[in-house]
Amino acid sequence: APWLVTAVRWAGFAFLLCYGALAAHRALRQRPLDALAALPDLTNETANAHFGDHPNSITWLLWHTGRMADLQLAQLTGEEELWQRYDLDLPDAMGYGQSAEEARAVTTQDIGKLRSYTQEALEQVKAYVTSLEDDNLDDVIDTSWTPHVTRGVRLVSIFDDAAQHLGAANQQAKMTE
Repeated sequence: APWLVTAVRWAGFAFLLCYGALAAHRALRQRPLDALAALPDLTNETANAHFGDHPNSITWLLWHTGRMADLQLAQLTGEEELWQRYDLDLPDAMGYGQSAEEARAVTTQDIGKLRSYTQEALEQVKAYVTSLEDDNLDDVIDTSWTPHVTRGVRLVSIFDDAAQHLGAANQQAKMTE
């Protein structure tokens, strides 16, 4: 019966659409962690270097990624930031609105510790997203913007920002090879 063929086609289309959305959701959560894992081991000197005289070093990119994810997750959950447990001699800020001089001043003497902090912050965001129900993503969490920001939009923003900055860190690291 032709109606049955049409119904099966639409069911297959709906399945693929749903599966594709789930795969994209999983990929979005994992992409920043994969980009961090792809970053080669670096010396402090290499991590603190400013390639092309750009103010954002690999150190700055890792610091910003970790702080941005950690701080925004703490705002979403009401829990303490990981930052409090790491003894990193870096600014207790996020990096938004920094001058070039302020960005250049972000250096580390322990890139391994900074990398661990960034990884743990991203893992906690991923775990938080996994713990949510779909309905939670529509919760309005910030009314200072128009349109208001939902939990889902904030989480996509965190993952997108992290993937972009860690991609830039990998690009800079490739320039040292």
